[in-house]
Amino acid sequence: MNQVLIPSPRCYMKEGMRTTVDAILLRSIHRMTLQVQEHTHPHILLLQIGNTFCKLPGGRLKPGENEIEGLKRKLSSKLAANSPGLQPDWQIGECVAIWWRPNFETVMYPYCPPHITKPKECKKLFIVHLSEREYFAVPKNLKLLAVPLFELYDNVQVWQP
Repeated sequence: MNQVLIPSPRCYMKEGMRTTVDAILLRSIHRMTLQVQEHTHPHILLLQIGNTFCKLPGGRLKPGENEIEGLKRKLSSKLAANSPGLQPDWQIGECVAIWWRPNFETVMYPYCPPHITKPKECKKLFIVHLSEREYFAVPKNLKLLAVPLFELYDNVQVWQP
């Protein structure tokens, strides 16, 4: 795992616990079959960095920043088009997961261990509902992938956390 993703002791002493937010961009992609039946498969949008690493869009919040507003800021900075008429109206939904980093290591837990009084990072995942048509501007060093939800299940070797 990239060392940049782990909070440093120096930053922790200066800013306190790091809070990050990630978006699970979710929409249903409709596909017509030969029998003219409509099948809906939920897809999650991931950003691919290089050829191997994929991540949910989002990032670190500024100290004291509201989670919802911070997530909208991160999504707009990473995915929004420059044209004012194409700006997405981010519909931030429910928080579906909270992960904790108890120390300055790569491991995160879906709970804060009871003996930890000062965790180093809290990562929250929010559902973001996309409308029928959205326009994204993806930076050149990233790829935007629409991955069917069933592809993620039990497939860690391809979609590493």
